[in-house]
Amino acid sequence: MFGKLIAKLKQSPKKIVFTEGTDPRILEASARLLAGTWLTPILVGNVDEVKAAAEEAGFNIRGAEIIDPATYPRMEEMVQKMVELRKGKMTEEQVRDYLKRGNYFGTMLVKMGEADALLGGATYSTADTVRPALQLIKTKPGNKIVSSCFIMVRPSATGGNEVLVMGDCAINIKPTEDELVEIAIESARCGKIFGVDPQVAMLSYSTLGSGAGEDVDKMRNATAKIRAAMPELPVEGEIQFDAAVSPNVARTKCPNSPVAGHANTFIFPDINAGNIGYKIAQRLGNFDAYGPILLGLNAPINDLSRGCNAQEVYSMAIITAALAD
Repeated sequence: MFGKLIAKLKQSPKKIVFTEGTDPRILEASARLLAGTWLTPILVGNVDEVKAAAEEAGFNIRGAEIIDPATYPRMEEMVQKMVELRKGKMTEEQVRDYLKRGNYFGTMLVKMGEADALLGGATYSTADTVRPALQLIKTKPGNKIVSSCFIMVRPSATGGNEVLVMGDCAINIKPTEDELVEIAIESARCGKIFGVDPQVAMLSYSTLGSGAGEDVDKMRNATAKIRAAMPELPVEGEIQFDAAVSPNVARTKCPNSPVAGHANTFIFPDINAGNIGYKIAQRLGNFDAYGPILLGLNAPINDLSRGCNAQEVYSMAIITAALAD
């Protein structure tokens, strides 16, 4: 999977902002990225401090861009742009204060075209990564929410990798029918970038009417709306997980479904099910979980776990940059 993403980046090299430029995990990942010529790290922080941190940790970051908010030559332009974007919700003084923070400054670098993508959260919370993105990058035309998916990868028995998509496991706590439509469509689009030919399962404790309840109705109605919005997207729902993945079960529970039995894109009814589901796949199914990948924004902005390691930073940097147009 990563070979394809790197090949894409080689054809169109990108720049990615890391909002925590002195973090050793960020520096190690940046040193690895700089061994290639297809993704340039932009490290936010004081130049001397970033260089000292890299030297102390033993990482060669020559070739990386280091940008200090305190000395950034386009700061006045950035301040005015952010004041305009916040439309009276922040004073100029407040904006200047916020732009001292790596998360807001880094997001504005993307907004102003200095970078193609951003990866943060090694020390920030998810909210501190998502909030500036919502306020400054904003959602794509036609999208009303930011959602997320995980790309799940494990070696296939036939060689290569098995790649699945699971959403929304991280952002929307109890999505509505219309929000589930966005989540499903954006997850399917994201999956295509990673080589997934999306077959979407709208998961439930019911399969095509075998059970009843408000949550069943929500998944069934969302499925109908997805079919109306994107007739070309294969989708089934409401459907139980066993019917979605097992051809034998599918033949019994929904024999006429083109998706049942071989779904690869799973949309959960709420964050409880989604978070539990992807972690079961990760821990018991031996899948590597990449994400959460934020969906629906005007530019690729992604969040790291505060417990991440350098390998995860490196992988997520490649994934994030590959999402850039």
